[in-house]
Amino acid sequence: MNNAYPVLFVSHGAPTFAIDPGIAGARLAELGRELPRPTAIVVISPHWMTRGGVRIGASAAPKTIHDFGGFADELYRLQYPAAGSPELAGRIQQLLADAGWQAETDAQRGLDHGAWVPLLHLMPAADVPVVQVSLPWPLLPENAFKLGEALRPLREAGVLLLASGSLTHNLYEFRGHHGAPAEYVTRFAAWTAEALAEHDLPSLFDYRRLAPAAERAHPSDEHLIPLFVALGAAGEDYRLRILEGGVAYGMLAMDSYLFSSADTPESQAA
Repeated sequence: MNNAYPVLFVSHGAPTFAIDPGIAGARLAELGRELPRPTAIVVISPHWMTRGGVRIGASAAPKTIHDFGGFADELYRLQYPAAGSPELAGRIQQLLADAGWQAETDAQRGLDHGAWVPLLHLMPAADVPVVQVSLPWPLLPENAFKLGEALRPLREAGVLLLASGSLTHNLYEFRGHHGAPAEYVTRFAAWTAEALAEHDLPSLFDYRRLAPAAERAHPSDEHLIPLFVALGAAGEDYRLRILEGGVAYGMLAMDSYLFSSADTPESQAA
């Protein structure tokens, strides 16, 4: 994996992250300036889940999808006009098929907010081609890791694999808690950071049983599953960099994680 491009798990939080970047947005902007320019970006987000296999966005000009409701009008005017790459979509389809995944391209699919909201901060010029890959569902952490493994060769071509999710995601509490971070949020974030730092994949795979307040932090799995895709793409010998993002609305931990290979030069690993 010499010179392989790093992998990023990003907590995209609520759609308002697009216009209220806070600490997390500043960290992503700094990282975007540090990283070498990728040849393309491949995004997995929990806002495109598909049954019966994986789908790959193959539009040459993917639309910006505003897949949310009840927010400020300003959010619906935002656009992320990055080009797509039908050629890269075809390569991804082949990589997944070779690894035993059922995969099809979709020339109509655009970029959902799990993709374009963090990219507004990370790559604001929208001048790097973006291809979104669906999250097949249902998906266990171990199988999400295998999906990431199938995508790992893209790193050798300078592709940024961006797994977009949320470190904690209990939207039942979104409207009701706007003060100090909830105690369970900080405990869950600390446990995850420690497990990642120790490369403790068995515990991470079994997080729902082992992590503190896992059921409250994630009433359902879909927003943490992209982390396991990132881990699969990173490989077990990764180097970890934590981008501390604070906590939004008292319940959305906004930390992100950059994974680079142990043999990746420092300049490449940011």
